[in-house]
Parts: sequence; structure tokens; C-alpha cells
Amino acid sequence: MIGWSPERVAEAAGARLVQPAPAETHGPSRAVVDSREAGPGDLFVGLRGRHHDGGRFAPQALAAGAWGTLTGEEAAEAARCAAPGALLAADDPLGALQRLAREWRRELGAKTIGVTGSTGKTSTKDILAALLAPQVRTVASPANLNTEIGLPLAVLGAPAGTEALVLEMAMRGPEQIAELTAIARPDAGVIVNVGPVHLELLGSVEAVAAAKAELIRDMPAGGTAVVPAGEPLLEPHLRDDLEVVTFGEGGDVRLAEVDCERAVVDARGERVELELPFAQSYNRLNTLAAVAAAQAVGVTPGGRVEVAFSAHRGDRIDLPNRVAVIDDCYNANPMSMRAALDELAVSASGRRVAVLGDMLELGDGERHFHQEVGAHAAGHGIDLLVTVGPLAAAMLDAFDGEGHAVADAGEAAALLPELVEPGDTVLVKASRGVGLEVVAQALAQETGEDGG
Repeated sequence: MIGWSPERVAEAAGARLVQPAPAETHGPSRAVVDSREAGPGDLFVGLRGRHHDGGRFAPQALAAGAWGTLTGEEAAEAARCAAPGALLAADDPLGALQRLAREWRRELGAKTIGVTGSTGKTSTKDILAALLAPQVRTVASPANLNTEIGLPLAVLGAPAGTEALVLEMAMRGPEQIAELTAIARPDAGVIVNVGPVHLELLGSVEAVAAAKAELIRDMPAGGTAVVPAGEPLLEPHLRDDLEVVTFGEGGDVRLAEVDCERAVVDARGERVELELPFAQSYNRLNTLAAVAAAQAVGVTPGGRVEVAFSAHRGDRIDLPNRVAVIDDCYNANPMSMRAALDELAVSASGRRVAVLGDMLELGDGERHFHQEVGAHAAGHGIDLLVTVGPLAAAMLDAFDGEGHAVADAGEAAALLPELVEPGDTVLVKASRGVGLEVVAQALAQETGEDGG
């Protein structure tokens, strides 16, 4: 938004300009919702919560040099003369933030791709950004800015001149993807997969598919929908006025050859040669989705894919005592658990150790889903299974190898150094609320102390 006047920012946001910015300042370069992150050039947006109004921190943001603030009326009036800076007021600051992002996305004119799915959407977003970046100026959602608050912040962080915008879209219930699609107005929409997530709120996998498919439903006509080949759950949601591109085995975009890091993709009859810095089968599938999306916005990728995945999403940590830790503890659901166990089964050279925690928000079938994961572990040669939490303990019902159940991540962190042996590969995975990253940290610390 650099170059936008306070008046134009206010108009785009549907806000009232209470106090202008100093005449010599340029428009804001990004928006933030945490006053502690506010600095020169920032627009601080004070959002209302259930019990507190973030707008009360407007004076602190201005004191830190923020270009201006966007808050409720009362907070804007209270911040008058606190420090130089534009003061914008709106009845609904979140709605104003979203309107501002929608207008900035229109101003950019960048090709925009929305990415959602039950699992792998962040990795697909990271891969897609890496495919696009060598050819067009690309901005992707940082970290997990993928909600009704995060996505607008990601859009507003894109500088003028951005040519491609890759936006991750998350949801927990109906009409949330629709809200994000209305802001992003994507030229291409990617649904990586559909699986049993958020069943506590949605009730069925069919409802999950419908919620994800809001991206397809609400995309502008003439765009491209990228979907998994042979996914019947999405078939009812496809539109005749969108180009539909399928990926995966039997799809429009599929693997033609793969040899270690080299992959040849048949992308709708076009040969795409890539060097991939990963070998996981699920990330190869994510790459096919990303190639399809890149092609949809006019980019044919090729060469080395320089991708930096977000933290705790399959990071491999090789410890001095020949123990390898696969830190995949950012989140988990039945689909991603099975994929991670499949990869552990084929990639480990020594014992296969799985530290698996509770999968949350699975509704009435939660015990069954955990038992299924235990059976999957048993069927894929897992040598040692440590479950973390009351739900994960049900995995041991269907696991016939060595197993241990602990109550929480702290207990797991204390136990694992006693169980792990040199040469083991240890997968650590659970829903985010379990906090299993402390297990990987404990193993690394133990190795450091022993000088392994």
C-alpha cells in the first residue's frame, strides 16, 4: 500500500479518517494486529475479542512509529494526539481489514492462487511459491497466516509489483473458505485433498469436502480448479465455467519418471523436469498439485526447486549418535498420520520409532480413528510406538509391537531418551495442541549432553 494516502486507505477499508498522517509520510507498507510488532510504516489494526478491545493499544503502536491505526470509534477517539499518525475508525475493524485487503489485491493485479486441503496445504503452498519465484515476483502466505485474520495480513504484506500471490486457506467450519475466497478472488484454486478433519464441527467427510469446495463454488468464472484425480467427494462441486485440472495417478498432471531427486512430470502433455530436494511420496504428490497451479497462471516450472518448508512439517534432524528425528509435530489427522508412517516405513534404515499424540477434533469416531492409525503402524513395520495423550492410547489396541502410553509431551520427552538406540529413526507427530516439539528437543539435548 506504499503510496496510498490516508484518505484512500480509509475509503478502501470503509473507515472514517479521524486524524491524518503527517504529510511527508508514505502509505503503510503492511498491516499488523499485534501492537508489539508495530513499527515505522505499519498500520496497526486493533481487533475486538470476546473480552478485550485490541484498539486500546493504538497509542503504543503510534509511539513505536506506526504509520497509523485502524480501530473502533471509541479507541480512535481515545488515541487522538497520542502521537503523530493516521487514525482510522470503523464499526467492525476486522471487516475493514478484510475490505482493505480485497482492494489491495485488486490494485496489485497479481495472479492469485488459493490453496486449501485437509493435509499438506502449507507444504503445497511452499512448493508452489518455489516453482513460481524464479520466473515471476512471488509472495506467499508467511507461516500459517491462513485465517480470516491471517489471509488479509498476507495480502497486505505483498509489495507493489507482486506478480503472483499464493494464499493458504484454512477452515474449521462452513463458509470460512468462502470468506477467504471473497477476499482473495483467486485465479486458480487448489484443493490438495479431502480427509477426516474437524469432524467435531462438520460431522462427516462429505461436509468437509463441501466446506473445502467453497473455494471452487465462489471462484470467479474462467478460473482454474486444481483437484486430486479420482476424488468422488469433489465431483458434485465442480463447475462448468471453470477449467478443472486433476493431479496424481491417472490425472492431467502426473509423475512420468522419478529417480532419487529427479522427477519428470507430464503436465497436460507438457514435459516438466524438476530436481526435488525431498523424496517423500506425499510431497511429490503436493508437487504435482503445485505444477498444475503454476501452469494455470501461465508459468511452466523447471530445474531445481529451492523450497524452505515451514517449521515442524517433516523436518529431518540427524543427531550425532546416528539417531534421525522426523519433526512433523505441527499438526495431525488420520490422513497425514498414515502418510507419515508410510514414509517412515520406507525411509528408515534402522528401527522405526513412532511417537504419536492425540489427533483432535475428530468427533464421535475419534477412538476408531486412533485405532486405525495403530493398525496402520503395525502393518507398516513400526518397531516401537509411544502414544501421547488419552486419545492416542487407543492406537495400542491395534498395535502388536513394543508400545508405551504416556499422558503428555513432558512424559514422552523424559521417556524417549531411555528407549531410543543409535541408528533409530524417530517420527514425532500429533495435533498442534499436544506440543510434541519438546520430544525432538529432548532427544537433541540428550545427544548434546552425552556428546554421542
